[in-house]
Amino acid sequence: MDVRSRNNVTAVGPPDGPILLLAHGFGCDQNMWRLVVPALAERYRVVLFDYVGSGGSDLSAFSRERYSSLAGYARDVVEICDELDVEDVVFVGHSVSAMVGILAARMAPKRIGALVMVAPSPRYIDDGDYRGGFTAEDIDELLASLESNYLGWSSTMAPVIMGNPERPELGQELTNSFCATDPDIAAVFAHTTFLSDSRADLPDVTVPTLVLECSQDVIAPREVGAYVHAAIPSSRLVTLDATGHCPQLSAPEATAEAILGFLAAHR
Repeated sequence: MDVRSRNNVTAVGPPDGPILLLAHGFGCDQNMWRLVVPALAERYRVVLFDYVGSGGSDLSAFSRERYSSLAGYARDVVEICDELDVEDVVFVGHSVSAMVGILAARMAPKRIGALVMVAPSPRYIDDGDYRGGFTAEDIDELLASLESNYLGWSSTMAPVIMGNPERPELGQELTNSFCATDPDIAAVFAHTTFLSDSRADLPDVTVPTLVLECSQDVIAPREVGAYVHAAIPSSRLVTLDATGHCPQLSAPEATAEAILGFLAAHR
């Protein structure tokens, strides 16, 4: 199967520029990056894609078995890099994709040269002294609600995830994105996302890493950002003056500035 068509791969920016590979989170697609792309594409070759099952990807390529683990999504990333024959890529992953980037870097270390983690979380469920933001009961209820009424769940949860209630158009955009996803596929991705535990993978990260968090984020609270930063050797933590889980939409200028600042220091 043609990987470029399978994952709806697109690219903008100078053809010979350093590569930034932007990866969306659960319920989203590459369109979520559109407000930060112009600034990034001035100097960098920005490659965007949709995970299989999302956006403009080839839904016929979806496999419940493959995408029931984060490794399946990481294989998408590696196969895209292989298809484009690119090395030393800066992988910019939003939300759960931050953990996907870690796995992709482990699978193909020559392909991934740096990581930018936007609102990352290695585990959403509290565990002992670890505070992920949710109890196990919270997540069980979230997944049960999603499976029983996905459209209703989307219209309720998307504005909460987005934050910024004074800007309802942002919550509506995320709602529309969620609702455009096939409910059965969304359920698989949700289980994979919210039940994952990538904490043990963090200390193995050896590439330059930016941890980019928001000052207020109900999905990945600041305790999580601090945990990720402490666990990844020599990572850099930047806290945006932004609310919600999607700063690439709610604070695109600040998000792009933080990414470009990190790249200037490490490239």
